[in-house]
Amino acid sequence: MGKLKEVHVRWIGIFLVAVLATSNDGDDHMADEPLWFHYFVSLCFTAVYWNGAWAIIYFFRRKFPEISNTKRRISLTGLSMIIWMSIGGIPLKLIFDVVSWKEVMTLQEHLRYIPFNFVIAAVVSLSYEVFYFFEKWKDQFRLYEQLKNQQIRTQYEVLQNQMSPHFLFNSLNTLTSIIPENADAAVAFAEKLSEVYRYILQNKDRELVSLKEELYFVESYLFLLRMRYPDNLSFHFNMDKKYLGLTIPPLTLQMLVENAIKHNVVSKAKPLHIDIYIDNGKSVVVKNNLQPKGSLEKSTKTGLENIRKRYSILGNRKIDVITSASNYMVAVPLIDLLEEKDLQLA
Repeated sequence: MGKLKEVHVRWIGIFLVAVLATSNDGDDHMADEPLWFHYFVSLCFTAVYWNGAWAIIYFFRRKFPEISNTKRRISLTGLSMIIWMSIGGIPLKLIFDVVSWKEVMTLQEHLRYIPFNFVIAAVVSLSYEVFYFFEKWKDQFRLYEQLKNQQIRTQYEVLQNQMSPHFLFNSLNTLTSIIPENADAAVAFAEKLSEVYRYILQNKDRELVSLKEELYFVESYLFLLRMRYPDNLSFHFNMDKKYLGLTIPPLTLQMLVENAIKHNVVSKAKPLHIDIYIDNGKSVVVKNNLQPKGSLEKSTKTGLENIRKRYSILGNRKIDVITSASNYMVAVPLIDLLEEKDLQLA
């Protein structure tokens, strides 16, 4: 339920349930009171019980919001509701002189209204939980669809960039120039080119890949780039093996490396250095020395925006972009699947 809608439903429900409570009221203490007074008393009790129940439900919903915590949430909510339905109305009972202090202290008085109160409590609690589960299901389905749509755009963008005539021309031109000089290098180049395409095809439907897989792919991609820029491009990896099992969206690092090549001068006079390393065990950083090209076609920043959107969908995570006078860095979060059991995207 949306907040405004829930408030309206709750108070309409309070007035209607008060009618039922009035018709069910057989209390001898107020036998001589007019009907409107019976309804007013029932309305006060219903408002107190329902609003208290609402506070309990939303307290545990905020504390245990995930679907995986449903059993714990319902158990604690139910226990709290039992306590609330037993003692929540005592002040009103004393105010309206429904019972005396002596009667409040007796077990019989508490058992008297338990059946009706618990039926109402069960109906209200179940209604809230059903609506909450349905909303969570809709959110998960919406996230799934958003990610799938973003994946399609990612696949299209990467395949378009990698298989564009410009990329193929450069790759084949590099391969042609290598063959007469070094047949072994030409074979290695062809194998790495094959690995690049194989990785894209194999992972086009996955939401996440291990950092180890992504790094292996990036190494193949950088191998191709280094063959094109033999003395102009260098790269360095600084990765602790214990983080290689963490995950990131596929092709993330490749797109960041591609952006570095696209937007910076790569020459003998100005070689480009790319560092890829782990920061505090929480993110992987792609860093390059900043040397912007003098003339560059207008950037759409599609690659960076693509990564940002995918991370936003994957649990509202954010990437950090840091630019200094000499360096450009992008830090993307690492995702531990053992801590992401509630991310049901498939």
